[in-house]
Amino acid sequence: MPLQNRVAPNGKIEAVPARGLVMGNRGGRIHDPLTRTLTRRRWASRRWICCQLVFKGRRRKVMGESYTELFFLDEVTALASGHRPCFECRRRDAKSFAGLWAQAEGMRLPPLADDMDRLLHTQRLQEKSKNDAILFSQVGNLPDGTMIASGGDKVGEAFAVRNGQLLHWSYLGYTPLKSNRSDWPLQVLTPAIIVDILRAGYTPLWHSSASDVEA
Repeated sequence: MPLQNRVAPNGKIEAVPARGLVMGNRGGRIHDPLTRTLTRRRWASRRWICCQLVFKGRRRKVMGESYTELFFLDEVTALASGHRPCFECRRRDAKSFAGLWAQAEGMRLPPLADDMDRLLHTQRLQEKSKNDAILFSQVGNLPDGTMIASGGDKVGEAFAVRNGQLLHWSYLGYTPLKSNRSDWPLQVLTPAIIVDILRAGYTPLWHSSASDVEA
């Protein structure tokens, strides 16, 4: 049986066999190491990060005595669920992310990790408001890497914006959008500050299937 450690764009953690390209954690351990199952908690602290799968030859027992390892299809998925690049294993990306955060927010200097985590956690936990709702015709105004859901963030049908188009998301990858229904109620999943950072020029890691769809 697969472990419950795979994250969807809406932040839910589910048990599926596929692992994806990116690993991360939510600030500590949220599982029972004896049963290797999640507790009722869904985060240990507000430091939610996304990491490389391989770093300096380190090997871990997944869901062991340390923090709870989580897995994402790609960085686009991790960003949608509110995770940011790790300053240890992805330092270059993390510095770029912080620099573009400062640019998007009109700050003189890049923010500290704690400052970013504080705002991100607020946006992760807030209820989706009408300000998050968009029309299908507005999809082209969103930056690449933004993720949305049809009918709100609890429906499970998630889509990623790429070159002004929508790609259907699943744990296995992206597939073409089969129907361009203009009457869809769409909800932005990616936190607002991350949408601003994507618009400022941050380029996340995409699963290869996104390019396959375009081809």
